[in-house]
Amino acid sequence: MDNNSAKLKTRVQRKKRIRKKISGTADRPRLTVYKSNRNISVQAIDDVNGKTLCSASSLEKDFKDAGKGITVGQKVGKLVAERLTSLKVKSVVFDRNGYLYHGVVKAVADSAREAGLEF
Repeated sequence: MDNNSAKLKTRVQRKKRIRKKISGTADRPRLTVYKSNRNISVQAIDDVNGKTLCSASSLEKDFKDAGKGITVGQKVGKLVAERLTSLKVKSVVFDRNGYLYHGVVKAVADSAREAGLEF
């Protein structure tokens, strides 16, 4: 087993452990983060109805010259918070999706908090 598959396996185990404890509703959706080597995506999910309320991603046209890493994470977090407040959602459950809470994941969470979301 190479190093990348071992990392993925431990992340998936962490993800399952986290998801057992949290769930999103229409009033308080689950804000989940996915990151790849190049991009980051955030979704607000209502787990009761199985619907995605809104999403934001660094693949959108607005992020063409946004830079990399933490700066993009901050912009994506702010954008998803603005979209949720337009849907009159103030409070969310943060799902780090098995990733460690630092770097880009922390930047998304902090900028969403600054934009008015409560975790």
